[in-house]
Amino acid sequence: MKYNFNEIEAKWQKYWKENKTFQAENNSDKEKFYVLDMFPYPSGAGLHVGHPLGYIASDIYARYMRHKGYNVLHPMGYDSFGLPAEQYAIQTGQHPATTTEENIKTYRRQLDQIGFSFDWSREVRTSDPDYYKWTQWIFIQLFNSYYCKDADQARPIDELENIFVQEGNVKINAACDEGVHLFGAEDWKGFSNRKKQEILSKYRLTYLSDTEVNWCPALGTVLANDEIVNGVSERGGHPVERKKMRQWSMRITAYAQRLLDGMQKLDWPQPLKDSQTNWIGRSEGASVKFRVDGFNEKEAVIEVFTTRPDTIFGVSFMTLAPEHPLVEKITTSKQKEAIENYIKATAKKSERDRMSDVKTISGEFTGAYAIHPFNGNQIPIWIGDYVLASYGTGAVMAVPCGDQRDYDFAKYFNLPIPNIFKDVDISEAACEDKDAVIANSDFINDLPGKKAIKVITKALEERKIGKGKINYRLRDAVFSRQRYWGEPFPVYYKDEMPVMIDTEYLPLRLPEVEKYLPTSDGKPPLGNATVWAWDTKENKVVSNDKIDHQIVFPLELNTMPGWAGSSWYFNRYMDAANKEEFASKKALNYWQDVDLYIGGSEHATGHLLYSRFWQKFLFDRGLLPVDEYAKKLINQGMILGTSAFVYRIEGQNKFVSHGLIGEQKVQPIHADVSMVNASNELDLTAFKEWRPEFKDAEFVLENGKYMVGREVEKMSKSKYNVVNPDDICAYYGADTLRMYEMFLGPLEQAKPWNTAGITGVHSFLKKLWRLFLNGDNFEVSEENASAEELKTLHKTIKKVDEDIANFSFNTSVSSFMIAVNELAALKCNKRSILEPLTVLLSPYAPHIAEELWSLLGYVDSISTVPFPVFEEKYLVESTKNYPISFNGKLKFTLELPLDLNSKEIEEKVLGHEKTQQILEGRTPKKVIVVPGKIVNVVG
Repeated sequence: MKYNFNEIEAKWQKYWKENKTFQAENNSDKEKFYVLDMFPYPSGAGLHVGHPLGYIASDIYARYMRHKGYNVLHPMGYDSFGLPAEQYAIQTGQHPATTTEENIKTYRRQLDQIGFSFDWSREVRTSDPDYYKWTQWIFIQLFNSYYCKDADQARPIDELENIFVQEGNVKINAACDEGVHLFGAEDWKGFSNRKKQEILSKYRLTYLSDTEVNWCPALGTVLANDEIVNGVSERGGHPVERKKMRQWSMRITAYAQRLLDGMQKLDWPQPLKDSQTNWIGRSEGASVKFRVDGFNEKEAVIEVFTTRPDTIFGVSFMTLAPEHPLVEKITTSKQKEAIENYIKATAKKSERDRMSDVKTISGEFTGAYAIHPFNGNQIPIWIGDYVLASYGTGAVMAVPCGDQRDYDFAKYFNLPIPNIFKDVDISEAACEDKDAVIANSDFINDLPGKKAIKVITKALEERKIGKGKINYRLRDAVFSRQRYWGEPFPVYYKDEMPVMIDTEYLPLRLPEVEKYLPTSDGKPPLGNATVWAWDTKENKVVSNDKIDHQIVFPLELNTMPGWAGSSWYFNRYMDAANKEEFASKKALNYWQDVDLYIGGSEHATGHLLYSRFWQKFLFDRGLLPVDEYAKKLINQGMILGTSAFVYRIEGQNKFVSHGLIGEQKVQPIHADVSMVNASNELDLTAFKEWRPEFKDAEFVLENGKYMVGREVEKMSKSKYNVVNPDDICAYYGADTLRMYEMFLGPLEQAKPWNTAGITGVHSFLKKLWRLFLNGDNFEVSEENASAEELKTLHKTIKKVDEDIANFSFNTSVSSFMIAVNELAALKCNKRSILEPLTVLLSPYAPHIAEELWSLLGYVDSISTVPFPVFEEKYLVESTKNYPISFNGKLKFTLELPLDLNSKEIEEKVLGHEKTQQILEGRTPKKVIVVPGKIVNVVG
C-alpha cells in the first residue's frame, strides 16, 4: 500500500470543500478563537514558497485550537484594489477587474492545494461592490463625526452643529485645523451655508485640504512614503516630486495619544510597537510665535514647536520648510529667484530622503527677518530641506549650540553661534539632556534645565507669544489617490463643497472608462468617465452632460487608497454575508476581536496603524464592542531565495565558470534557478534559449561544466530565484511543503530555502506511513502498548503541545521525527499509540492524518477530535540503564529496576553473562555501586 500523496491530498481537499468542514458558526456554545492572516494582494505572479509561511503557521494553530474544543474562525480574502492591476491595465488594455479575477483564481487554487483550513464562506474582496459599499459607509461616518477632546472620543457632527447654534465655538475643545477663528452663536446663524460647511470641515474626521504629497507623474498618482525608495517609485522606479494638491485626509492625529496608550495592552512584537511609537512621535514642549519684521501679526507670524524653550536665547536664525506657506510672502525680491530654484530642486526629493540625508547641507536665505519675542533682536529667516512641512509647524528656531543639524547649518553658511550654555562645549551641545542654564535674559538666571523650561513656558503664556504644548510627529493621513482601481468616494460637489450620497444608495460603483491614465488636463482617470454625475432627484449615476448644478452634480474623481479596505476587513469576516450592516452586533459581540494575527512587520506604520485608528473610531461611535482588534500579533520571518549567478567578462559576450573567475573583471548576472541543478551546474542549452542576447554567448567551463555562484537574497521574481509551491506540491506533496517550511527555523526569523533539504521531511512522512502497514496491508494491533511506546508517545504529546502554544513549530517537527524513529525501532503498530500520534500530527500534515484516521475506521474528519492529553506517569522512570565499568573502563550497559538496593544491583551485574565473559572465572576484589548512577567492578 503506497503513500500516494497526490491522490490523498486531492481526496481530502475535495472532502473539506463539500462538507464545509471548517465553516465557523456565529451562534456556537463553544468558546471562540479567531485566527487571522494579513490577506494578500492577488498579483499575476501567484504565490511562491515564501508567501505561505505565515499561512501555514496560522493554519497549524487554527487546527490545534479546533482539537482543543474551540469554535475557530479562520477566514481568508483578497486585498484586491491597488496600483499593480491598474498598471497592467494601462500596459495591456485589460480591465483591472478581469485580471484581478484571474489572479484570484490562481491564488485560490494554490491556497487550496496547500490544505489550509479557511472558512471560504466568509471570503471578502476589497474590490467587490458588496464589500466596498461598507468601506464607503464608514467613510461617510467619519465625515459626519468630529473628535471631542473633553469626552476623548469621536462624536456626531450634528452634536457640534447644535453647540454652534447655541454658543458658537468659543468653548469647544475639539480636534481641528490650525487657525480656526472663534465665533459666537449669532455669528454662526449669520453665516451662509457654504461658510458653515467650510467651518465644519475644519472639525470633521475626514476632510478636504491642500496637502503636500508625493506626486509621481509617470504613474499619475500620489504615493505614500513607503511606496518610495531612494527618491523614486518602488513600482517602476519613476521620479517622484513634492506637489501641493487638494486631497481627502483622515484626522488620525486626533487619536495619537490613544494609539500610543492602546499599545500597552497589546501582545505585539516590541520592535513593531517601537516603530509605531516613534512614528507617532510624542514630545512635550512649547509653541512660540515669532513675528516677521515688516509685517503685522495677522500678516506673518512664524509659529515653531520646541522641546527646549529654555534655549530661546540661543536662537541665531530660523529655518522654514521650502513648502511653508509664508515663504512666498516674506521672500524679498532680491532673493526670489534663488528661493524659487531651491524649492524646485527640493520638490524632487521625498520626505524620507530629506529625513535620512544628514550629511548634505543646503538652504537659501529669504532676505526676511523674524523678531525675537523677548529681546527684539532680528533673526534671519532661511529655508532648508532638512525641515519638513509635515512635521511640527514646518519651521524651527535654530539653536546652533543646542542641535547638531542647526550647528552644521550655521557653520556651513557662516552664521553666528551664540553659546548660551555654561561650561558646555559647542561640539557636545546636541546632547539635550545637559543640565543647562539660561543666560542673556533679564528675568531668568542660573536655573536648572527642567525648571528653566517651566519658567520660560510660563513667560511665553503670560506675554501671549506661546504656550506649553504636546506635539506629535504623526500627520493626518492623505486619503486620496489619482487612480482608477480603488474605492470611489461616495461624494458629489455642490457649490464646490463635498456632499455625501445617502447611505441607502450605496454602493457607488466604479464606472467604465476607456483609458486608465489621468486625463490630458491632469484630472484622475475617473475624469475619463462619461457617465459619472449624481442625480439627487433620481439618486443614481447619470451622464456627465446632465450636470446642471441644480439637481445633477459632478462626482469625486479621486479614489480611496489601498489601505481603506484593509482597515476594517477583520470585522467583516465576522459576518461577511450580511446585506443590512457591515456586521451584526450579535456576531461582533460573539467574535469581539482577533486572538491571533500573523503578517509582515513592513506594515507597522501603514496598515497596522490605520486599522487601529478605524477600529477606535468605530468603537467610539458604538459600532464595535472593543477598541483594539488584535490581541496578539506575530511577524513571520521571510523565506529567502538562493539566487544563481553567471559571470560575464566585462566588454564581452563570454561567461566564465564561477571557479575560474580569478582576477578577471566580471559582471554577475542573475540566472533563473530552474536552469540550475542541485550541484550548481547550469543547463547551458536552457540558458542560451532563455534570452536572445545569450544565444551566441561563449562559455569558459571547468571540468566540462559551467558552475554558477550562489547567494542568499530576498525571494523575488526579479531575481529569478522564486520556487513555485505548485512544483513542490506536485513532486513531494502539500504535507511535505507545510512541514518543511516549519522545519526551516523559528517562525519569526528569516531563513533560506533549500529544495534539496525537503527530501528529509518527505522521507519522514513515508516512514510514518509504514508504521501503519504490515507489508502492503494496512494493519494496526489492538494489543496494549509497552512502557517504552507510551513513553515515546507522551513525551511527544508534551513537547508538541508546548511548542504549538509557544509558536515553536520547527521544534515540533523535530519531535515528530524522533517519535517516528523510536516507534519504528520498537516495531510499534499499536492503535493506542498510533491514533493519538495521528491527531498530534494533524495540524501540521492534515491530508495524511485524515487518510490514516479514515483507515483506522473513522467516518468523520479528524479536524475536531480532542487533542491528546499528556500523562506524566508514563514519563516516570522505573528502570535505569546502568553503565557497567571494569577498572574504570566502560564495557557494556545494563537496564535494571530503580528500586533495587546496592546488594541486589551487585548480584545482577555479577550474574550477567557479559560480566562472566570479562572476568573469565576470576573473583573481583570489590564492586563499587552508586544506585541510580554507575557500577564499577574492580578486579
